[in-house]
Amino acid sequence: MNDAQPVSWSTPVAGLVAVTGGGILLVVVAILAKDGPSRLLVGLAAAAVLGMAALGIRQRPRLTMVPGSEPRLVVGTLTGPQEYALDRIDRIRMVSYRRIGRKSAMLEVDVRHDDTERLLIFGRWDLGTNPHDVYDALVVNGFASVSSD
Repeated sequence: MNDAQPVSWSTPVAGLVAVTGGGILLVVVAILAKDGPSRLLVGLAAAAVLGMAALGIRQRPRLTMVPGSEPRLVVGTLTGPQEYALDRIDRIRMVSYRRIGRKSAMLEVDVRHDDTERLLIFGRWDLGTNPHDVYDALVVNGFASVSSD
């Protein structure tokens, strides 16, 4: 395990390109709109979509597992990467939420950040793969002592 390489999971580049393209298309539609309310609403939608794309790009890679003698997780955030050593990770588990009539798997990581507790939730969009696969990789690479459920 000491010679294991870090593994990262991120939002797929193709997905971010598609979202960015959709945002640019909305900007063009907003410019070509004939009336003020349409321009405003489509412009706000364009800003939201482009903001989501920028956030996805800024947070890459979203989750990095660094195995070895000092295992840790590195989480991509808006303010930059945050590292959590194994002793700052309280629990890693898989949960399922009902969303729009279907179950969505989510990876939950409870961590201690400075003097507060944080719950980090990662879905398929964040990780670019099935969260169950990420959970399995975390367990196999030494995070089993903090995993439950």
